[in-house]
Amino acid sequence: MDQRTPVTTHLNEAQRIDWLRLIRSDNVGPRTFRSLINHFGSARSALDRLPALAQRGGAARPARICSEQDAQAEIAASNRIGVSLLAPGETGYPPRLAALEDAPPLLAVRGTPEALMRPMIAVVGSRNASGAGLKFAGAIARDLGDAGFVIASGLARGIDQAAHRASLASGTVAVLAGGHDRIYPPEHEDLLTQLLDAGGAAISEMPVGHVPRARDFPRRNRLISGTSLGVVVVEAAHRSGSLITARVAAEQGREVFAVPGSPLDPRAAGTNDLIKQGATLTTGASDVIDAVEPIMGRPLAVREAEDEPLAPEPNASDRDRLISLLGPSPILLDDLIRMAGTSPAIVRTVLLELELAGRLERLGGGLVCLI
Repeated sequence: MDQRTPVTTHLNEAQRIDWLRLIRSDNVGPRTFRSLINHFGSARSALDRLPALAQRGGAARPARICSEQDAQAEIAASNRIGVSLLAPGETGYPPRLAALEDAPPLLAVRGTPEALMRPMIAVVGSRNASGAGLKFAGAIARDLGDAGFVIASGLARGIDQAAHRASLASGTVAVLAGGHDRIYPPEHEDLLTQLLDAGGAAISEMPVGHVPRARDFPRRNRLISGTSLGVVVVEAAHRSGSLITARVAAEQGREVFAVPGSPLDPRAAGTNDLIKQGATLTTGASDVIDAVEPIMGRPLAVREAEDEPLAPEPNASDRDRLISLLGPSPILLDDLIRMAGTSPAIVRTVLLELELAGRLERLGGGLVCLI
């Protein structure tokens, strides 16, 4: 089976194990996974090449490659709690999330798959929400649910939980920062059970048993916005996680909606700034519906696979020149190719080697930098 187009993939059991092994191996994130699959044609072939690529990139020690036994154990542990590991294109993998270049190769899904295939709107906001913010979050989630939308949020305290509770009857999706058995905050385990029992769903890109860390929440936020047509930010202080979600949503081409608040309330400072920056001022569900209805019928802009093959092993001068052009400041891949004066295939090969060696970070918008 051709695995060069993960967005429309249907995996057999052996392929699912190979995909899980690859994404759970050291220094392999969603973008790297996609590059490896596109270059080598299958996860099995990519796994065979990982040690040599990392060594050429200057890895200080051999990178850990997830074993077949560990992958099988994760699948078994997931199945025991009703979690399925789905690839983009399989039923239950949100279609809009699947269209992103950094979509999780395997998404851990629990609940009702149909809920994840329906149009979603994300509702997010402050954990330390005001009474007015909680009331508005519940009202807009309920109204959007009545209009046929599934509500996505992060199961956090405050605005998130208000949105989930208000949309239990119409459908709601919890996006988790940790594994499905490591719910944060713990007191929302009952809420998660309620939404699953009511026909909703929960998703995560983390393995069973993974305890969420601070750096996992921004990663989680891209999934909240990625599943959705748009993101409604009800309350957000400056430098809050909800503003990260809004920024990522804009980068993903999603609609951003912001609820205005009092200039005297710091919990509204972020949302008021979003409005100044061009977010849609939102005072009710109709503002959201009017904005997303025209785009609901459009075909999804599915990402194109990068089928350009890896170059033969770059020579030392090519590698040295590229590394000298890289630094801690992000640079566009196109600029790097132009400055290097060599072929795109050689540049991509060197970057892949550096990434697998743990020396390179890929950022959004085609930016890369040395770690």
